[in-house]
Amino acid sequence: MTQTVGPTSEPEAESATAQKDNATAGALGTSDVRTLLTRNLRTSGIYIAFVVVVALFAILTGGTSLSPGNITNIILQYSYILILAIGMVIVIIAGHIDLSVGSVVAVTGAVSAVVVIRHDQPWWVGVLAALGVGLAIGAWHGFWVAYVGIPAFIVTLAGMLLFRGLTLQVLDNISLSPFTAEYSRIASGFSNGLIGGNGYDAFTLLVFAIAVVAYAFGQFRTRQTNIRYGQQVESFPLFVVKIVVVAAVVMAFAWQLANARGLPYVLVILAVLILVYGVVTKRTVFGRQVYAIGGNLAAATLSGVKVKVVNFWIFVNMGFLAAVAGVVFSSRSNGAQPGAGNSFELDAIAAAFIGGAAVTGGVGTVVGAMVGGLLVGVMSNGMQLMGVDQSVQSMVKGLVLLLAVAFDVYNKRRAGSSR
Repeated sequence: MTQTVGPTSEPEAESATAQKDNATAGALGTSDVRTLLTRNLRTSGIYIAFVVVVALFAILTGGTSLSPGNITNIILQYSYILILAIGMVIVIIAGHIDLSVGSVVAVTGAVSAVVVIRHDQPWWVGVLAALGVGLAIGAWHGFWVAYVGIPAFIVTLAGMLLFRGLTLQVLDNISLSPFTAEYSRIASGFSNGLIGGNGYDAFTLLVFAIAVVAYAFGQFRTRQTNIRYGQQVESFPLFVVKIVVVAAVVMAFAWQLANARGLPYVLVILAVLILVYGVVTKRTVFGRQVYAIGGNLAAATLSGVKVKVVNFWIFVNMGFLAAVAGVVFSSRSNGAQPGAGNSFELDAIAAAFIGGAAVTGGVGTVVGAMVGGLLVGVMSNGMQLMGVDQSVQSMVKGLVLLLAVAFDVYNKRRAGSSR
């Protein structure tokens, strides 16, 4: 007796075809550059904008903006803003804002100056005192936001006024300087000549070469994991091109530093913070909870996230990073001033939003905030080299921030209309 097999239904055929297509995409990947760029337009757009801005000012300044000395100056000049941006992007991802960080930079730098300069204590005692004050301020803000329920905007606005006044009290309304040579080296010191080099610092090149190898290895492991789970990846030739381009840019940057004054200590501090907080935000329970709170507070609460605890530690962390920035800024300034940190909160917020953070929370990355901060730094530095008036510089920064937020709104509408 012959058994007749009926034709496969259309839904089953479509499902089989979709599974086959997904498997092929996961195994072979895609070499469509346009698809890769538009898959996350918010992320790719900031990198493209950064490259365009760097190239533009290199042309307008006749290459001066990319000289070894100027690149080193950009790192030294904007390092404390980048440190603040790390904490600020976490605050923004959770759906909050912190307007007090400039005042916290001022008061922690003032405390450090009083300990080291006025009371003649070792440099590390001043650093620990500043960090302790920063943690206490973060806990103060976290208590009012998380456990009392006052919006972060109001709490940190009050903190901006409170801690600016406290700075004046600590310093007796006068500047304190200079710091000891050891303290000043935190933000102005360099590692140079550890393993030699003929006209350049070989140690700087070695450090960056190790970083490039680690980056390539990490990207390869991520690619293999995505393929294993059937996710779409770029084709292998395109993957290799990406690694080579990143390696070339990083080593060109390292060569410029090596031909200037070597590896800045503050860059080491910044790199450690970026690595640590990159892991914290992407690979820890705390980081996932921060994204969950900013993405959907009600859902996060129902899923068991301890929202009050997470919010409290978000602000404690912001206070800590503001204290680190305060130490770096006071070291860079070689003293403490009552007006230190003015408008730093605006620069940190701008770095986070320009770097891809969403105004409604739930979106943003540490690396994106770093690129956003560097973009603002390169623009400011380039306009200074060109002799552009300070008023024009402020207007340009304001327009860039406005366009970044408008871009975020456009992305949300585009994503909504595609559903």
